[in-house]
Amino acid sequence: MTGNGSIRESCGSHVAVSFSNVPRETTTRHPGSMANNHATVNTTASPRFLSHICLEWRNIPLLKPATRFAGLCLVAFPLHAQQAANHVALGIVATEARDLPAALQQFEAALKQDSMNYEANWRAALTLGLLGDPFPMRVKSARRDSLYARAERYAQRAVKANSSGADGHFALAASLGRAALMVGPEEKVHRAALIRNEALRALAIDPRHDGAYHILGRWNAEVMRLPGIGRFVARHFLGGRVLDQASWPKAIAYMKKAVELAPGRIYHHLALADIYVDARQPREAEAQLHLVDSLPVREAMDTNYRQQAASLRRRLVTR
Repeated sequence: MTGNGSIRESCGSHVAVSFSNVPRETTTRHPGSMANNHATVNTTASPRFLSHICLEWRNIPLLKPATRFAGLCLVAFPLHAQQAANHVALGIVATEARDLPAALQQFEAALKQDSMNYEANWRAALTLGLLGDPFPMRVKSARRDSLYARAERYAQRAVKANSSGADGHFALAASLGRAALMVGPEEKVHRAALIRNEALRALAIDPRHDGAYHILGRWNAEVMRLPGIGRFVARHFLGGRVLDQASWPKAIAYMKKAVELAPGRIYHHLALADIYVDARQPREAEAQLHLVDSLPVREAMDTNYRQQAASLRRRLVTR
């Protein structure tokens, strides 16, 4: 998702939360608004189109049954596709209005029409992740875990539907990170490699995908936040040699790129400030927190991100 898009994600709310519970994603593609120019709402065309189909059907009563069945398939499938597209478009509108439950309802309605609809799957995955993010990480929550598990299933299906789409790989990376909260240490390390790979695949397809850069920035930061002994055990006993790729400079560089591509997204600035704090660069962190306070609220979780920024500022002051 590029900077003009809303669920980007946020896209990846606890992208690397597989490593820690540090508060963190939209993405809305406004991944991070989810809006784009691919779908348009057509609330009046469908009924007319249906009428047209019925009229045409009445006009061919003498066709053989097999021919009539073929004709039915030809007219019914475009109708289903149009209905799915309309639901996706309405979901984007709801996302832009910061109404995530309504957005999810529309995306899942599209999937009832076409379960392999690529856009409906990745948008539903990102929306589910955002709906689960407000639940405190320190408290067990079956509801949050269920939302994250569903998000991962939709993201997997999006990639299956279109392996050449950057947003599907981005949604999968974000969903894997969130779902990693529910697994043990060895599976967390395994997922760490998958998260990184999916984000890199998204960038290979779309080098200007701000959400993918965000995920890679968080990935590097979360690995670096692991205690030294934790990284040693993960590398040598849990097959986590990929963790050797992480560094604070990479975390900063990736997140700065996300900010550069989508400077209006509060979440990128918050994450960069968080990285600067742990990398012991307080002046740079304060500059990013100032931007969090000054930017307008655009995405569903922006108010929550501002609250996180206030907590981060208090942490910065006590250091």
